[in-house]
Amino acid sequence: MDWQLVDLGRDFTAGIKPPESFDESFHIVISDDEVLTIDGAHPWRPLNQDEWRWLGLDQVASHYLGSISNVPLFANEVDQDADNPDGYEFSTLWSFLNQVDQQVFYLVGRARQIVEWHRNHHYCGQCGQETSSFEADRSRKCESCNLMFYPRLSPSIIVCVNKGEEILLARNAHASGNFYSTIAGFVEPGESIEETVHREVFEEVGIKVHKLKYFGSQSWPFPNSLMFGFHAEYDSGELTLQKEEIADAQWFHYTDLPNRPAMVSISGWLINDFIKRAELNQIQTRK
Repeated sequence: MDWQLVDLGRDFTAGIKPPESFDESFHIVISDDEVLTIDGAHPWRPLNQDEWRWLGLDQVASHYLGSISNVPLFANEVDQDADNPDGYEFSTLWSFLNQVDQQVFYLVGRARQIVEWHRNHHYCGQCGQETSSFEADRSRKCESCNLMFYPRLSPSIIVCVNKGEEILLARNAHASGNFYSTIAGFVEPGESIEETVHREVFEEVGIKVHKLKYFGSQSWPFPNSLMFGFHAEYDSGELTLQKEEIADAQWFHYTDLPNRPAMVSISGWLINDFIKRAELNQIQTRK
């Protein structure tokens, strides 16, 4: 099957149990959380069945992800110390940002998260006994105490706060790049998503918001977030930064913004959505 003809949004069907037999297959190869890329293959594609067979790397585990037009797709974990095979290179997931189609990025992120989950749950965190894969769903089970381990997802919020034609952007104290983004944070036990928005904004920049409006969600595999995006309006307070998390935060007019996140991220979508609505409002005001 020609990968270049694949439309993942249309052709990919997630699954847990692989078919008993198949003549062709796709393979996403992962070592130490890095993804195997083929030298000179642009855009990225997974290995086909023959390429995987002849790769020459020892497999640690194989995970069926689903099928693409009835062709099974696997995430294959190999030794964490594996060297780059001739003609191939292991690359970080960060390097895929803005380099591949969004659906491909999500697929590779899915593969890496499943490999990470399986690698980190060989033993029960409660009694220390070895776990085994459970056939009914994607989980591992401790046969000793019956505790189940599912792939971890960490719900989080991300919010674009506006004050008129200005939006609040912050520079994370731990980020490597010099860019400004919207406010984000993880959901605490016992919180609703909306409560998390109010708490995180107040904790990180000291202001209160209101008129929350849900925008959308995104799977973000750094390492395992499920991000819920919101727009919100400024209500009250002065900017007071949580220095452990925020290096700088300012109000920026939508026509004069600093370095922003990549458009593959929900933060970029939120900012772009606000800009479009602000521009439309300007046009309507002039009429």
